[in-house]
Amino acid sequence: MNTKKEYGDFQTPVELARRVVSLVEERIGIPDLVIEPNAGVGAFLLASVQQWDDQVEYEGYEINDSYVAAAQESLKGTTAKVYQRDFFVEDWKRILARPKLNRVLVLGNPPWVTNSDLGQLGSGNLPEKSNHLGLKGMDARTGKSNFDIAEWMLVRLIEALPEHGAIAMLCKTMTARRVLRHFWKAGSGREGSELFRIDAKSEFDVAVDACLFVTTGKQTQTCTAKVFSDLDTTSESARFGFINGGLVSDIDAYRKREKLDSGSSVYTWRSGIKHDAAKLMEFTRNGDQLINGFGESVDIEEDYVFPLLKSSDIGNGKNTIRKAVLVTQQHTGDKTSGIAHRAPKTWQYLMRHAEALDQRKSSIYKNRPRFSIFGVGPYSFSQWKVAISGLYKKMSFVLVPPSNERPVMVDDTCYFVPCRSQAEAKLLLHLLSSEASAEFFQSLVFPDSKRPMTIDLLRRLSFVELARELGRLEELQALTKERTDHGQVERQLQLVM
Repeated sequence: MNTKKEYGDFQTPVELARRVVSLVEERIGIPDLVIEPNAGVGAFLLASVQQWDDQVEYEGYEINDSYVAAAQESLKGTTAKVYQRDFFVEDWKRILARPKLNRVLVLGNPPWVTNSDLGQLGSGNLPEKSNHLGLKGMDARTGKSNFDIAEWMLVRLIEALPEHGAIAMLCKTMTARRVLRHFWKAGSGREGSELFRIDAKSEFDVAVDACLFVTTGKQTQTCTAKVFSDLDTTSESARFGFINGGLVSDIDAYRKREKLDSGSSVYTWRSGIKHDAAKLMEFTRNGDQLINGFGESVDIEEDYVFPLLKSSDIGNGKNTIRKAVLVTQQHTGDKTSGIAHRAPKTWQYLMRHAEALDQRKSSIYKNRPRFSIFGVGPYSFSQWKVAISGLYKKMSFVLVPPSNERPVMVDDTCYFVPCRSQAEAKLLLHLLSSEASAEFFQSLVFPDSKRPMTIDLLRRLSFVELARELGRLEELQALTKERTDHGQVERQLQLVM
């Protein structure tokens, strides 16, 4: 077992802890009680004692017995107490409810690890399983259900925090945003919500965007937070918040383009093909030969093979075809057994690699036909598309035309709008590539996210309002007046399959 990873173990340098404690005093004053819920070797407790001495009471909680011993040793001669406890079974409302100690400060550095990471390690250091984010349907079974353990901890601590209490925690910046979104979505913001960026590479030797997350226990209807560029109260750089049902990365920039935020659209953004077996399902072409990811020459029928654009292609503004992909279904859930009769060599190839395909870990393949894929439907077979990669900070929308009269697929880290014609695709590309569109999305996107662009953000854009602003509304209306996507794409599907 990788113990460091199991506990999300990035012990805080003492000098960083001192800077944090000094900043916290500047923001909220001197507390009555400091609690470090994941004390580790006690860096924050030690820094707090050095800052406030016996003016304050100090308690630390830590599951790792060797860390408890180390923390007790470093705090010897002080009034600080360190207990060996499991965060996930403690009653934090009881611990933080101290009537005589009104100003409780929860201080520390919770684990920088996800529930999925710990599950793969077979770790028992996990919260009780629940749908923490309140997700529904497929979202609860896919990547959206993965969350930082720190996120779970911070939500529980803030829920337990008394009105005059405060919390100051080091965490990933994305984690802090998701915690705030959790409360903002429920209509219960917290006063004094601030993010102070830190250099995680310098402090912890990890390449993530991290911050000191500060907030209080006092509820408010205001759903905004300040962002500071470093641990300095004079370095405020932006405000983000929760507006019109979603996160906004730059409130001032968003207000300029707010009318483009419709929450609905005449077009539906779609995700690309997901198969979780790139070496088997994706190919390069060498003349008439298909070569899989293992370097094997693959002899299969072309019936189920389609041109493929990868995220790296689209993210760099390219639509030159380098790859092909095996598409086993026309709709998610279709039976795949018919491949054996229609394309026997393809079926033999799938059967030869059945063991690897059967072992794909994602739960979306469970109780589905063998060799299923995901993110496929009639829209996948549209001859014309406009696509974008979700992985790149620079937004680049790309026109995706057919290749050799075959519809081009995109991978599952890309999103696209299926179009009925070249004219329609070119108009949408023009709209999406405009300055107005760029400013709108930039006001929503958080560049440090694993996927800066998401399908939820894309779906917020009103093509109608954008076309109206750019003087192309009549043209858009003419193209969408008799739009019958389902029937049109179904006919295309019958032709290409």
